[in-house]
Amino acid sequence: MTATSSAVGIDMGVASFLTTSDGVQIDNPRYLAASADRLAALARRKRGSNRRCKAREQVAALHAKVRRQRRDHAHKTALWLVRQHDLIAHEDLRIANMIRSARGTNDAPGVNVAAKAGLNRSILDAGWGMFLAILSAKAESAGRTIIAVDPRNTSRTCPRCGHCAKENRITQADFRCVRCGYAAHADLVGASNVLRAGLARQAATAV
Repeated sequence: MTATSSAVGIDMGVASFLTTSDGVQIDNPRYLAASADRLAALARRKRGSNRRCKAREQVAALHAKVRRQRRDHAHKTALWLVRQHDLIAHEDLRIANMIRSARGTNDAPGVNVAAKAGLNRSILDAGWGMFLAILSAKAESAGRTIIAVDPRNTSRTCPRCGHCAKENRITQADFRCVRCGYAAHADLVGASNVLRAGLARQAATAV
């Protein structure tokens, strides 16, 4: 694949599937969410009935369709990135830890359980793990460089002055540095910091 002399950082999300450091946002298709009403209706079939047996087959078919859609989206997005950039930096996400149950234990019950469960479903629906695996495989095949960086504070650190504070993240989407006043979409800030960290790691390994 032809060299592009381009490097990019990507920030993974659920509002947008990903945001690049050059300002491109890829929508999250939410394939499972789009099938939720149909799946819920099938789940209400009476146990032991013929319609219940048929519903199980329909549920399995719907989930298979969602997996195909999710994989197709991952392949197309990864191919687009690999064609455009020689170096792609992404967050080193520990997805299994991120979707750990919020219920807690009897001694230490969880908080905001419903909200956390909803976030977990959105993360799984986005298919980050599948996408990152496909991206890595395509990058290796094309001779591109993939760098995974520590995701901590990437959306709280100002790309302009370097000040890191939780107060910089006003809302899920809005970033405004309390020190220098720099303002941008929080996902773009995250992607910019991911790229900066990726380039730093590349430079360190080249020494």
